[in-house]
Amino acid sequence: MFDSLAEMIALAETQKQPLHQIVIAREAALTDRPPETIWALMCKRLEVMRRSTEEGVSRPVHSLSGISGGGGAWKLWQQLENGYQPITGPILSRAIARAMAVNEVNAGMGCIVATPTAGSAGILPGVLLTLQEASGFSDEQIINALFTASGVGAVIARRASISGAAGGCQAETGSAAAMAAAAAVELLGGTPHQSGQAVAITLKNMLGLVCDPVAGLVEVPCVKRNAAGAAQCFIAVDLALAGIESVIPPDEVIDAMASIGRRMDARFKETAEGGLAATPTGRRLAQIIWDGKPSAELKA
Repeated sequence: MFDSLAEMIALAETQKQPLHQIVIAREAALTDRPPETIWALMCKRLEVMRRSTEEGVSRPVHSLSGISGGGGAWKLWQQLENGYQPITGPILSRAIARAMAVNEVNAGMGCIVATPTAGSAGILPGVLLTLQEASGFSDEQIINALFTASGVGAVIARRASISGAAGGCQAETGSAAAMAAAAAVELLGGTPHQSGQAVAITLKNMLGLVCDPVAGLVEVPCVKRNAAGAAQCFIAVDLALAGIESVIPPDEVIDAMASIGRRMDARFKETAEGGLAATPTGRRLAQIIWDGKPSAELKA
């Protein structure tokens, strides 16, 4: 797609086009498919995202293992719908609920869109669908934002990694939050340069985050890290739109993430041998699952 965000942003500025148009044009050239076909595919992905968020907030979703779900997203959503005033504010709190909802649906073997992975799939739809609800953006605008996010994700995947097994959770939820930040900035009227700054700010705040899934399952702490990723995204968006810039350029931040991932101990890269997975409770839960005990025991 692109070798760097600098290349993508420079092209957008030179051609006086938003990032999403640059991404669509490059995708069409690389795949030899008309933009209309590419657009239709993204439209389908948006619908899957919307269904997964709606499913997760409309009812308690339980994972097969029993260690996550049970309505975390649903419980928060019900409180919000019943007039609860969260300290995070009405927009961030609803994005958090939607982000967790998608990951609970994923853990419950439901259909989601990996953005960029299943373990980080809640951040992008949580952020964009909440902004659509709050500001009345059209589906066309949200789809455009998804193309911007995909362009950023492609650069990160090329320069670093989007895999927890390769780079830790910084590469999964970090990348997802950065993608969402760039997309949200464009959606809210920011420039391509500001989108790049939002990517840099987001990733800087998530460098070094380990991937330590309890029992090796994409559930604990993954679901709640999607909530945290959504929060980091909004922080970066507000800063970037205020004209605040990252001292370290976006591509250099991505490269730093890649370097950290390469040097990270294997125990902290999705092996379930370190971090939260290695705590007494983490090991106890894993043993219950491996022994095939009923999920009720996990609540004891």
